[in-house]
Amino acid sequence: MAVAEPHSPLPTSPEALTRQLLALREAALAISANLSLAETLKHIVTAAATLADARYAALGVPDESGEYLAEFITTGLTPEAEARIGHRPHGHGILGVILREGQSLRLRDLHEHPRSFGFPPNHPPMTSFLGVPITRKGDRLGNLYLTDKRSAEEFTDDDQHLIELLAAHAGVAIENARLFARVQHLSVVEERQRIGMDLHDGIIQSIYAVGLKLEFLKSQVAEGDNSSTVEQLDSAMGALNSTIRDIRAYILDLRPRQFQGDNLVTGLEHLLAEFKANTLMAVTFTADAETDKLLTPDARLALFHIAQEALSNAVKHSRASRVDVRLARDDGAVVLSLSDNGRGFAEAEVQQRLGHGLVNMRDRAHSIGGSLSLRQVETGGTEVHAVVPTPA
Repeated sequence: MAVAEPHSPLPTSPEALTRQLLALREAALAISANLSLAETLKHIVTAAATLADARYAALGVPDESGEYLAEFITTGLTPEAEARIGHRPHGHGILGVILREGQSLRLRDLHEHPRSFGFPPNHPPMTSFLGVPITRKGDRLGNLYLTDKRSAEEFTDDDQHLIELLAAHAGVAIENARLFARVQHLSVVEERQRIGMDLHDGIIQSIYAVGLKLEFLKSQVAEGDNSSTVEQLDSAMGALNSTIRDIRAYILDLRPRQFQGDNLVTGLEHLLAEFKANTLMAVTFTADAETDKLLTPDARLALFHIAQEALSNAVKHSRASRVDVRLARDDGAVVLSLSDNGRGFAEAEVQQRLGHGLVNMRDRAHSIGGSLSLRQVETGGTEVHAVVPTPA
């Protein structure tokens, strides 16, 4: 029997109602805790099977046309059983009823429905059925299919009501996961554009300049003028070595960091060791081990990324050969300072040279209640100074 009429109330027993509402709350929290679309869909179908006590459950995601299923996520079947069945459903038969009509469907025996096509070979037998659409703001995002209620011969009106409530939460979770995926995609596109501009404006131009210098040297040698050959070769080799250092530093800047706010002193040690190996710059590091205990995980992570950004700036802009890093306590605060022996800066060009890097460092410091300053060292070079207040 198909059911799409208004539902009767949830169980009148207070204990049963409490159990179901708690189970629904836990399921809603579980499906909202992950922004990965694949993980979200799997959580939804698992939660639906648990709430309705179904032996098998599936979540079908429609294609762009809305007429057929593009994805079909299941629970209750072993990987071997799924492999024996073969192809996934495309949205025909009973599954297509929910897919195209967008209404819930509950059957005591799915084989008695006029749209039932039966099952392919090696498909496990199934009898009772409950199908519920997942919609959000008028868009059909998917359909939940549940079969074979374990504790009864058929799914109840209360089961349908509960799964429809779950579907409402699922619609929000799916929309959030898709929005997050789009934001990530846009971030990747923007990062690729930034990388292309950085390479074009810096490294590629440097290589092009070396090429022009070698072309000029070649023409001189062809004309028999060898008076400045050695000097010109030395200059070209120096430029190439400088470009190689820039490339290695750029790779260091792009490499993802695995630090998640565990131990800041250890994280900085690893970062500086890698920085030294890639840039060949001299590095000193002094740290008060007790500072780590005064910081929250968020503060440790923010200071780590500030250090990473400051080191990147030292390579790209300062022409420094040495960096000194210090992590210490100072009058109720933790202070991270990074100073180099580079060419320093003029106040007017700071924003132009450092751009988003300086903004990012200041934003990270402000996000943990701290502050960040930039000053020119009297002996030459630049110092980045981050201060984070600690609890009394």
